[in-house]
Amino acid sequence: MHLLFLRTLSFIAVILILFSCATTKRTTQTAVNISSLKYLGAHEIPYDFKYKNTIVGGLSGIDYDAKHDLYYLISDDRADKNPVRFYCASIYFTQNGIDSLVFTNVINILQPGGSFYPNRKQDPFKNPDPEAIRYNPLSRQLVWSSEGERVLELKDTVLVNPSVLIIEPGGKYIDSFALPANMIINTTEKGPRRNGVFEGMSYADNYKTLFVNIEEPLFEDGPRADTVENNALIRILKFDVAEKKCIAQYAYKLDKIAYAPNPETAFKINGVSDILSLGNNKLLVMERSASKGRIPATIKLFIADLNGATDISFTTLKNNRSFIAAKKSLLLNMDDLGIYTDNLEGITFGPLLPNGHKTLLFVADNNFSNTEKAQLLLFEVLE
Repeated sequence: MHLLFLRTLSFIAVILILFSCATTKRTTQTAVNISSLKYLGAHEIPYDFKYKNTIVGGLSGIDYDAKHDLYYLISDDRADKNPVRFYCASIYFTQNGIDSLVFTNVINILQPGGSFYPNRKQDPFKNPDPEAIRYNPLSRQLVWSSEGERVLELKDTVLVNPSVLIIEPGGKYIDSFALPANMIINTTEKGPRRNGVFEGMSYADNYKTLFVNIEEPLFEDGPRADTVENNALIRILKFDVAEKKCIAQYAYKLDKIAYAPNPETAFKINGVSDILSLGNNKLLVMERSASKGRIPATIKLFIADLNGATDISFTTLKNNRSFIAAKKSLLLNMDDLGIYTDNLEGITFGPLLPNGHKTLLFVADNNFSNTEKAQLLLFEVLE
């Protein structure tokens, strides 16, 4: 009887070890050394596509849940068309390209207290601007970012701080990350610019770290990117996930805007629309340049190395040369592929291809416009 008991305990121990290994395999982030990317194909979501009484559009962030083979895609609809939400989807592809995308659910993102977020007319001070989404398989929770708002008008001044919020997979609010002082929205030209704040983010260090990038430079850090080199610098924030607080900030230099707008005084921008951890303090950084008069966007992918970069948490960057920015190297300019690239805003690693290679998927925000495309792009990762 005693021997049988010992054998039973040994069997249980083996099962627990195997289960633990399987869980570790699913939730461990491994370093990725990307030498190049191979374009495999694109898929377009039709304009004004309806799913469960919502309009699918404004897809500005994407992440992959490997355990459930599921994708999360957040919409930047500010409750103007439908409630603030994200979508769940299955994406099927091979080494020959994307076969299909099937939406499987739509989840309303709820504010503290459990109610829907209001739109701008209902309450502009509680209306978010969703941009990025990531899944944490350890906590089985999602994190998403809002850019906030900065409207300065005589009759209607609206200041809403950006935010990084934690929710359940069902959309219920759990908690939020503490905001560094220099990310507070101000009426003066200090802090973040309008619509240029928490655009992308990525878990790192086995989900102990969350990197969050602002899209454009803070006012006190210098000018926005232009069609000539002007040392435009954004910040990449490093958050401790357990403490939910920012523990470091790093400077990253933007490329110049790829094309001049038409007319010359019209809208133009280059900023970082998303980031993805490669491990060892390295990030895949997506710069998106757009100019009025040119429908495609110019998408450049860089590898940024934060090792050796200065922590600039308490430093302003304008006219300052006493810091070291992240090193960056160009991985791919999508203009060189000869394909149409729209307003790409989200990146995620996907499942492995049949040949064992990793995949990258990108999603484009069509701004709910019939002149832009809600597209998915698929790439094979060559290491």
